[in-house]
Amino acid sequence: MNIIETNHLTKKYKNFIAVDSVDLHIRKGNIYGFLGPNGAGKSTTMKMLLGLTAPSNGIFHINQKTFPADREEILRGIGSFIESPSFYGNLTGQENLEIIQSVLGLKKSSVKDALELVGLTDCKDRLAKKYSLGMKQRLGLASALLGNPPILILDEPTNGLDPAGIHEIRTLIKSLSEMYDCTILISSHMLSEIELMANDIGILNHGKLLFEGSLQGLQGYAEKKGFSSVHLENTFLAMIDEDNALRKRSAIK
Repeated sequence: MNIIETNHLTKKYKNFIAVDSVDLHIRKGNIYGFLGPNGAGKSTTMKMLLGLTAPSNGIFHINQKTFPADREEILRGIGSFIESPSFYGNLTGQENLEIIQSVLGLKKSSVKDALELVGLTDCKDRLAKKYSLGMKQRLGLASALLGNPPILILDEPTNGLDPAGIHEIRTLIKSLSEMYDCTILISSHMLSEIELMANDIGILNHGKLLFEGSLQGLQGYAEKKGFSSVHLENTFLAMIDEDNALRKRSAIK
């Protein structure tokens, strides 16, 4: 069962097409790795799913509900982490989460649970402005986890983390999917991490979806195309290079 589906999802800015008729199929309980170079349209797609920017064309359904008709109901079931999260610097990490918890009408215990999940319990009383970049990333992830939402949309959640922190967040994300049947859409430039986490992959370039399917399916696709299938990074780079070359030849014609 697909919990997120998009149909010809498109975003245009004047003469620039950021997302070009994208059809996503994200299965319930899976981790979906959303990949693409900088400017490929990943963040824009995620923002449309969260109602932060309106599609120019196309529709999408989340948990069998249609956007924008069921906007509020859809968003209540999604935790999100988009770009670098911002917090009130003169409030503690815990106080920042308590504001979100209050706005969402969640139990007070949800703050404690989220801090524990991301390993910030010992720093909960420290002012947010004194948090390192990695700690701010953890706090942003904690805000997404408040109330254990059934769907998480995470844009580069491991930015600024050291290798140990990246490992911890990867383990956390995998456990959320396995233990809580949480569906996770995650973008990252760390392809080796996506390879260790994701069940399914979507590859975007210049707003177009080049591939969607399982990791095994991607390996089979790469072998048919004559690309390296040993590592996700090799396959990804080969696909992007081929698409860019085709675009250049098309532009010359």
